[in-house]
Amino acid sequence: MKKNIRSLFGGDFRQFGMIAALLLIVVFFQWRTGGKVLQSQNLMNLISGNAYVLILAMGMVLVIIAGHIDLAVGSVAAFVGIIVAKLAADYGLPPFVALLGGLAVGFLVGSWHGFWVAKWGVPAFIATLAGQMLFRGANQLIGHSLTVPVPKFFQTLGAGYLPDIAPDVLPFNLPTMLIAVLGIVALAWGELRKRRQQIEVNAELAPVWVPVVRVAAIGAVLLWIMWLFATGRPGTSFPIPGVIVVILMIVFSFVANRTVLGRSVYAIGGNRAAAALTGIRVQRTNFVVMCTSSVLAAVAAMVFIGRSTASGPADGTGWELDAIAACFIGGASVWGGIGTIGGTMVGALVMAFLNNGLQLMGVGSDWTQIIKGLVLLLAVAADVYSKRQGKRSLIGTFQNARRNQRQILETEKALAEGKAPTPVPNTDSPVAEAVADEPSVFVQTPGDTPQKE
Repeated sequence: MKKNIRSLFGGDFRQFGMIAALLLIVVFFQWRTGGKVLQSQNLMNLISGNAYVLILAMGMVLVIIAGHIDLAVGSVAAFVGIIVAKLAADYGLPPFVALLGGLAVGFLVGSWHGFWVAKWGVPAFIATLAGQMLFRGANQLIGHSLTVPVPKFFQTLGAGYLPDIAPDVLPFNLPTMLIAVLGIVALAWGELRKRRQQIEVNAELAPVWVPVVRVAAIGAVLLWIMWLFATGRPGTSFPIPGVIVVILMIVFSFVANRTVLGRSVYAIGGNRAAAALTGIRVQRTNFVVMCTSSVLAAVAAMVFIGRSTASGPADGTGWELDAIAACFIGGASVWGGIGTIGGTMVGALVMAFLNNGLQLMGVGSDWTQIIKGLVLLLAVAADVYSKRQGKRSLIGTFQNARRNQRQILETEKALAEGKAPTPVPNTDSPVAEAVADEPSVFVQTPGDTPQKE
């Protein structure tokens, strides 16, 4: 029975550490605020108001996994925001063309950072610190330190809601509930696919009730949350910025876990010298990572200026700190090589609910910053302490349940075929998957240092 319960939770209770922390925060503030946290309108405001941080954090976590840091994302967002606003307001370009222009500017800025980091070997910390000052000044130069309004298209992008296609027939927003249903179908399909793989390799199967209960529990929570969005005040539903976040999360989770580029990022962060020796194109990967961060900063900028209805000289101030905090709270390692998109989203939501709950309780910005700083420090300290004790990362286990299950399936399949299983020395990182032929080269020792290419 104990084994079945462990299987229900993905094989390791600790993997739900950050999710449990998030739930505790929500329950605590729900109690302290008299039920205000989980009101429909508050949840809508929370998603819309923090969407730009969630988007920034997706790009930032890839940079951190690769062993770098990007201090320029806030200034890049401000730079892109003023350009998009000027293109639409002063030059009369169609909003969609201005949006494409903003993405192009984000790519060019990312290429600038990638050139210095990947080609010249300038530490990303220095290159992006210079970019922070450069593009902050460029924002003020182009905008003359003035506020420039944006058209309604961007306002819908940053603060709009999914339209209601049957308001006179149904007492809820149909597109919002369709998203919930699609999420449950995807979850059930994933469980069915995993079970078929286990059958193919003659692996020991958990009782049928385990995946059924898991899908039912997660599905019930998802339906309840989306019902809150679908039954808010008339004219509201799930925010469009939230839809953008969900789409980007799916895309970049796939890139990080299922593509050569994603595995190369993990490999470089785990051991840069070993990655280069195995044929991974370190320069190109670092270039792409820096470009991705700036492009997502451009997306975050357009979402933010849409919600605020204008681009101003103070936009982007301190954004990089929120994004970095979300990554580390969500389980990214300060040494690189470890982190996930999903974990980062949980970390960002922890910070979002902390901000929201403290504001609803009337706590001042001074104590809010103090509490957020302590949460960040404790999250990283717990991870570092766990590693010093020779244990698996407390937060890293949350990130790698599915990856560990896949490795178990591959091992059992190899044994069934009479082959020797491939060892994975670093269980906290998917680095070993990047070079299955030589997994041992990714075992890091305290003396490992990146070598010049």
